[in-house]
Amino acid sequence: MNRKQLIILVVLVVALGIAGKVLYQRNQSSWQGGGRQGAALKLMGDLPINDVAAIVIKGGTNELDLVKKDNLWRVKERDDYPANFSEISGFLLKAVDLKAAQTEEIGPSQLGRYKLLPPGPATNTAVLVELRDQNGKVIKSLLLGKTHMRKSEGRPSPMGEMGDNEGWPDGRYVMVGTGAKTVAVISDPLSNLEAKPEAWLNKDFFKVEKIRSIAVAYPVPTNSWKVTRDTETGSDWKLAGAKPEEKLDSAKTSNFSYALSSPSFTDVMPPNTKPEQTGLDKPTVITLDTFDNFTYTVKVGQKTNDNMPMVVAITAQIPKERTPGKDEKAEDKARLDKEFKDKQKKLEDKLSQEQAYEKWVYLVSNWTVDSLLKERAQLLVEKKEEPKKDEKPAAADASKKEEPVASPAVPDPAENK
Repeated sequence: MNRKQLIILVVLVVALGIAGKVLYQRNQSSWQGGGRQGAALKLMGDLPINDVAAIVIKGGTNELDLVKKDNLWRVKERDDYPANFSEISGFLLKAVDLKAAQTEEIGPSQLGRYKLLPPGPATNTAVLVELRDQNGKVIKSLLLGKTHMRKSEGRPSPMGEMGDNEGWPDGRYVMVGTGAKTVAVISDPLSNLEAKPEAWLNKDFFKVEKIRSIAVAYPVPTNSWKVTRDTETGSDWKLAGAKPEEKLDSAKTSNFSYALSSPSFTDVMPPNTKPEQTGLDKPTVITLDTFDNFTYTVKVGQKTNDNMPMVVAITAQIPKERTPGKDEKAEDKARLDKEFKDKQKKLEDKLSQEQAYEKWVYLVSNWTVDSLLKERAQLLVEKKEEPKKDEKPAAADASKKEEPVASPAVPDPAENK
């Protein structure tokens, strides 16, 4: 390497160093509020995460209680329905390592500016998160204030304009403890920490597989119907008790093979909810039988906005013994017995797990069951109207021309001479 090349290399290294420093300072300047840097500060200190037995979230006038009972997290406001453990554990792991990118000393008059006023009906209030032990004692508390927005610096957003052009959330102003005087900025908006019980429910649900038949019973019997198929992979559904003029429209039954294969719900209602309040006193009943001999009885109530109430009951006939094949070889018996027992155990576990959903009234989106809530006539091929016998087609009438009437012959006077 000659001297000229060495000089050029040194200049490039220095330029890259300056550019890196400028970029770092620009990133740091995006955090508003001034104050001292606190990148190494753990906000929650040495948080004993294993001692946390309850999480209380208060926002506005709402309160959410997540409690651990029988080693299972539950949502108190939903009559101890199982909570989403991955959401809870994810937050607790974040809380252990929560660090401040920047801190600033503030006075009581500045709390509203950062939306850090105590929760209540007033404006500019914070979301209060309390971590409690099994005796209800607060271990740590955290006030979540205004979301920190990162400016786009004139560059177009890949998601398009934001309307007010404030940028996008990349952090949040927080305070540890309700009597703290130091506001910190963290690099996570923690936007999922809201006092909304339905957002913390475990959304695992039953799944219908290998459907053999579907029956829908309406309060008006003439609207009811049942369809069946012969094989697991077959898509040719047959209408039970079909009249000669009734023919299934395959386009309307094409998705029946996957009906309720992955249902979801938006919320749950108390188990003591009266059927008269939801229309479940006169429900539409959907019965699905599977090739694994599972029977799902789903009762649907009245639609309310975009949701409808639903309950489910699940039974199964799982064989206890395997019937050997006609020409089964002795060397195959052990393998086939093991396969049978493995399948039997899997079905028993599925039944036990899904029967746990029976005591709840669920609110499901309309689209979850809309494909099945069709009246009998709506499943049939539409009949084309035929013209009545005493009516002639209009086209034929229009094409027909009126024939001229022949005039009577006028006698020739010469012929009378």
